[in-house]
Amino acid sequence: TALAAAAAAAAADTTKKRICVTGCTSGIGLDAATRLAAQGHELLLAGRTTSKAQAAAARILETVPNANIGLAFECNLASLSSIQQFASQIQQLSSSSSLASSASQPFAIDVLCLNAGLSRDAAAKDMLLLPMVCSRTFCRLSGSLSLAREDILMNKNTGRIVVTASGVHDPESPGGNQGETATLGDLKGLEQRNFDMVDGGPFSADKAYKDSKLCNVLFTRELQRRLMASGSGITASCFSPGLILDNGFFRNQNPLFVKAFKAGVKVAGVGETSHWGGGALEYVATSPQVANQGGVYFLAPPGSSKYGDAAYGREFKVAQVSKEAQDDSKAKRLWELSETLVAGSSA
Repeated sequence: TALAAAAAAAAADTTKKRICVTGCTSGIGLDAATRLAAQGHELLLAGRTTSKAQAAAARILETVPNANIGLAFECNLASLSSIQQFASQIQQLSSSSSLASSASQPFAIDVLCLNAGLSRDAAAKDMLLLPMVCSRTFCRLSGSLSLAREDILMNKNTGRIVVTASGVHDPESPGGNQGETATLGDLKGLEQRNFDMVDGGPFSADKAYKDSKLCNVLFTRELQRRLMASGSGITASCFSPGLILDNGFFRNQNPLFVKAFKAGVKVAGVGETSHWGGGALEYVATSPQVANQGGVYFLAPPGSSKYGDAAYGREFKVAQVSKEAQDDSKAKRLWELSETLVAGSSA
């Protein structure tokens, strides 16, 4: 099996990583965590509740009995206090970690996977804050943005931050050009702080989801710029897992629509599986082929899961982001306004 092959390949690799995975309880997050466990990496699992995180750990252990799970705890990314509590739990592991420590990094997370998401009918503000709140909390604690503190969480030399985005952030993509398309406009809504949509328009669940993915790409690019400016060795990148149909994401949609939609996607051969999407996350998180590649976006043509893991690094590779996502000035302003919003939510 693929997991057995991963475990065999990992046997000759003595470099194990400490990897934090948010959104690990289902879908590509759970599959990626299982793949990573099979490679022998230490996992820090973050779920919306502790019970869900522990349930995910139990499922991983069923597949990988010797999985090294250092923590399975609540990390509700819509709550800054919950994230801080999760960070505190991680810090308590420093004296009992099973992994060897380096002289420069007594305890550090090597990879932070920001994979958690919300359903399409969630508030635009919550969608926007998910990656910003979590990454800013970890980066503040790691000192990676010139905010040095004693409690180091991220490996400042070779750490990676991986953000799950989507091809729908691009209005010119096959999925992004359906229905309302993603655009943040002039950030009018975010400027006003009390908003339904980032561009100041009325709430639209479909557009809010697409906008959130555009925010994720812009956020990743600006995070990378700031990391480089600070002299940090951490890299930040994002990726699209493709159109995943078996992850329960459509559970709140009309059943008849979902059935017809899935049938159409199957006939067209453009859908991907959670297993393949999990492999895409694993690839960006750990592959030596993408080491030191920061501020980039990984994407594969629709239906690439038919190639299996062989697609990673071949079909699944660095791709161009949307025209709006290339706007560095907008990325910078989005970061500044989001940071103000985060600060206000923690006040």
